[in-house]
Amino acid sequence: MKRSYHICLSAGDEVCCRSEEDYVYYFNSLALAVAKTESSLLAEAIMSNHVHECVRTASPKEVAAMQSYTVTRYFNSKYSRRGSLFLRPPFVIELEGLYHKLAAVSYTLRNPVHHGITSTPFEYRHSSARALFRKALGREGDLEQLPEYLYHRFLPDHRTCPAGYKMGKNGLILREDVLDVPDVEHMFVTPRSFLYYMNRLSGEEWQREQEKDLHSGAPITLDVIEQGVCYQSIQQMLTFEHGRADYRIMDDIRLCEMIDGEILPSMGFESVYLMPYAEKVRLAEALCRDFHLPKSQVSRCLAMKY
Repeated sequence: MKRSYHICLSAGDEVCCRSEEDYVYYFNSLALAVAKTESSLLAEAIMSNHVHECVRTASPKEVAAMQSYTVTRYFNSKYSRRGSLFLRPPFVIELEGLYHKLAAVSYTLRNPVHHGITSTPFEYRHSSARALFRKALGREGDLEQLPEYLYHRFLPDHRTCPAGYKMGKNGLILREDVLDVPDVEHMFVTPRSFLYYMNRLSGEEWQREQEKDLHSGAPITLDVIEQGVCYQSIQQMLTFEHGRADYRIMDDIRLCEMIDGEILPSMGFESVYLMPYAEKVRLAEALCRDFHLPKSQVSRCLAMKY
């Protein structure tokens, strides 16, 4: 029997996406897992070191395991890394009713805001926020598609694109084809209600609303949904939720692309995973000093705790 779940996979003190190509590969792996298990995707947000998903499925652990295996193989091969990329086991919550689902979907799509990356969910490219209410929110239009004969370049070896899925010109399987758009839009009822949930502040009212649905589980809150994610504190995320973040600061993807594309070649290294720890320490000190970056972010992007 299919039920709805929130799933979180976390790479802990490392990043699981170091480039735009990695984000594309991750989402395509998720799309293939959803299709293979005959599941439905309700929401997703792929962050640099963790991923939030809301899925209707009979096998949440299989959905998580399939993407974890595929992405780890790809990442380890690309960056000369060994071992599991994600913390085990994945964090899974069963969603028990409408308000519980609304909270989980909303927190998933708002994750970039909670981490101070963007001021609204719609600025973030690596989530399904922009796939909902496209016409009403002025985002309707033909999406540029990739010819089918090129699909294999952006899929794991020996895998084919499921029937009904199309790819954009960047190799990303179109989120609109994977997401159960009608069901999610029905949950929010109207575009105005959707925008309200995308801007709603965390608080006790939201928890009381969810308690109408719950029989055994806990309400979806930041401290519940972010378990196992090594990023910011809950208090810091609540501050970001109020719009008090410096969006000029370099985010993880820009930092990783600078490290991998500019700094490492000049130092003669192909990957951060091939750097001696002493070299990482010296580089970390320079990055923190020159770009005013937090030590935790630099450590994460240099895989210093690997």
